[in-house]
Amino acid sequence: MMGLPAGTRIWLAAGVTDMRSGMNGLAAKVQMTLLEDPLAGHVFVFRGKRGNVIKVLWATSDGVCLLIKRLERGRFVWPQASAGKVHLTQAQLSMLLEGINWKQPERTWPPLALL
Repeated sequence: MMGLPAGTRIWLAAGVTDMRSGMNGLAAKVQMTLLEDPLAGHVFVFRGKRGNVIKVLWATSDGVCLLIKRLERGRFVWPQASAGKVHLTQAQLSMLLEGINWKQPERTWPPLALL
């Protein structure tokens, strides 16, 4: 994943989003529903009804980026809330994009004892 500038906030749009929406439709949802400025440089993540597709909207100083990812197997982990937004860290966003449960990540091996 590309690095985000310092101070960039990552917001998950809780609930279900119509995945037919493009840049303009998602920007309108950011403005009207999430009450944020879509051009402020923050990252906004949306999930469809089936849960296997997400769209990421990110405005930079020279344009707007729209990333779409579809999982061939599994679903993206999403908050239970039906409205509002949830803040994520860059590490949580990386896990989300890989289809990993970012809410409760688990180690694949037990931690080693120091003593």
